[in-house]
Amino acid sequence: MSNRPAGHVARPTLRPHPGTPRGTPRRTPSRTFLRAGDGVRIDAVYEPGVSGRDASDLVFVVAHGFTGDADRPHVRRIAAAFARYGAVVTFSFRGHGASGGRSTVGDREVLDLAAAVTWARGFGHARVVTVGFSMGGSVVLRHAALYGDQGAESAGDGGDGGGGGGARTDAVVSVSSPARWYYRGTAPMRRLHWLVMRPAGRLVGRYGMRTRIHHRDWDPVPLSPVEAAGRIAPTPLLVVHGDRDGYFPLDHPRMLAEAAGDHGELWLEPGMGHAEHASDEELLRRIGDWAVSRAG
Repeated sequence: MSNRPAGHVARPTLRPHPGTPRGTPRRTPSRTFLRAGDGVRIDAVYEPGVSGRDASDLVFVVAHGFTGDADRPHVRRIAAAFARYGAVVTFSFRGHGASGGRSTVGDREVLDLAAAVTWARGFGHARVVTVGFSMGGSVVLRHAALYGDQGAESAGDGGDGGGGGGARTDAVVSVSSPARWYYRGTAPMRRLHWLVMRPAGRLVGRYGMRTRIHHRDWDPVPLSPVEAAGRIAPTPLLVVHGDRDGYFPLDHPRMLAEAAGDHGELWLEPGMGHAEHASDEELLRRIGDWAVSRAG
């Protein structure tokens, strides 16, 4: 057993290389640059997990929050927790970490997730669970709506594409997600809007937070998370939110759960704050158990 910190990524083993899995699925750690549907290069990491499951079983695809990336300690901790249940793919959204492009704060990022899910299936995994946090939580909702069994018909979301195939997911976990766009009702969200919408804020994002943010407004405005939640059925959906979330109050998860209807499940976590940093080991264990039971 390694005595390295949980979630440590062995850089010499996971050096980026071009291409996607071919032929017999490889059950060894791998790192590559994927191409999103619009051509942006996305840094992605595959780890086979420690559960002993065969290559055709479960893989988690983790979508981090704004200003995160695949190498951040809190993302590696999440990956290590889910590795007890199956393989794990982590990646950096556009504008984050080693990925190319600039962040659109939840819009074009759905293409990044679709590329990561397709890559995960290329290793031979029959079941995929997408788990997103904060911004990533909104992305997994839209991804499931756009790339589900009826994605092409239900998309209605500009140039995102749609349809199922290798990019579809079998279960969705959305943690600390907003329900609607342009929310400014809390101080952290007002600061975030300054960061994203003002030139000075984008400079702070680039040099202070290692996040490159696109200067253009959304056009068209993407499908909202609450609209997406209503289009995910029959894919199982778990909405997780803390009752001490400083970014989004409890009306957000309740709106998502109401939109999801019978196929959705809502966990309101006592004492929990926001996203990855607030997700303790016990919560991650329960999410892992839920994923194993609900991913088909």
